Amino acid sequence: MMKKYLWSFALSALVLAACGKKEEPPAPVAAPAPAVSAPAPVAVNTEEKMLNIYNWPDYVPEGMIAAFEKETGIKVNYDTFETNEALHAKLVAGNTGYDIVVPGSVFAKPQIEGGMFQPLDKAKVKNLANLDAPIMATLAKNTDPDNKYLVPWAWGFTTVGINKTKVTKALGKLPMPENAWDLVFKPEYTSKLKSCGIAYLDSPTEIIPVALHYIGKDAYSNDPADYKAATDMLAKVRKDVRIFSSTMIDDIAGGKACVAIGWSGDINIAAGRAKENKSKDEIEALLPSTGALIFFDTMAITKDAAHPNNAQAFIDFYLRPENAARMANEMNYPTANKAAIAQIKPEIAGNKTIFVEGDYFAKMIAPSSFTNEAREAMATAYNSFKKGK
Repeated sequence: MMKKYLWSFALSALVLAACGKKEEPPAPVAAPAPAVSAPAPVAVNTEEKMLNIYNWPDYVPEGMIAAFEKETGIKVNYDTFETNEALHAKLVAGNTGYDIVVPGSVFAKPQIEGGMFQPLDKAKVKNLANLDAPIMATLAKNTDPDNKYLVPWAWGFTTVGINKTKVTKALGKLPMPENAWDLVFKPEYTSKLKSCGIAYLDSPTEIIPVALHYIGKDAYSNDPADYKAATDMLAKVRKDVRIFSSTMIDDIAGGKACVAIGWSGDINIAAGRAKENKSKDEIEALLPSTGALIFFDTMAITKDAAHPNNAQAFIDFYLRPENAARMANEMNYPTANKAAIAQIKPEIAGNKTIFVEGDYFAKMIAPSSFTNEAREAMATAYNSFKKGK
């Protein structure tokens, strides 16, 4: 999910008047020479060769940062965070020390409104033209009017992932439900699947929205009464949840959980790792019949970024078609870079749980945002659920 100024000056002309000798009549005074405008200053990046990035883990192709460093001479410090809440806390505190951060779009709107980012200098990011117009229109409508601050890193959806081998064994004669959300929210299923492990993402703004969606509420409701209804439902399955995870890929691929609420790309990464390890387990992301929740992870330049020009150079580099395609090919997340599509591997482009088909895409829940008050109420409700109180 991408997160400036030229100094100008004018030169004054000096006009000299010639004076005659004392005994001679004064010479005519020369007319002042016209002022000469200074040439437009050339944009020069005088920043130190440094860039500080704060992104999600397992989200950048191997060698991409090194390639940027080699090409530009800019040294990149690349740190990671596990949840939107962790990033948000740093931004609220201020003085993050980071130039580029990658918030989810659900958090990005209030962060923009709170003045935490600086506008992009679009003249320095030529490859913005490669981005998919409908996706940028969606971001403009729901999050970032005029696409002034945000550049998509990737997108995906929150859904249910399973270790098909273990789930089939744990369910026994109980058939797979039509709606995959039943696997993590319906006691009839969770009571059986707890034997092989149920994992939830450890984030209120990931779990409460899908719970709201499951019970027929607005997934992005700002009504605390709706949160209570969601946590009442969740309380019925709390005893069956084994892990509140911030390392979902490892938890699924390593066998700690056989069913999980997770991000589509992470589930597909876990599936790939299982194959690399020659595991007999079949891991897959599911497409719940009532829809999954779309998210966009977006690059933004922090308000107090020390290296904004370097940040824009990196965003422009990332938006090259070949780099965006590498992200999709290696990270199993779809790109918003339309120019990259032709370079994406057929097995990735054809995976319906990465690039979903149009009829299912229409079922998915578009991202919105929460007020600060609602987010606090949601965190309180979630923590109470997590503690089993």
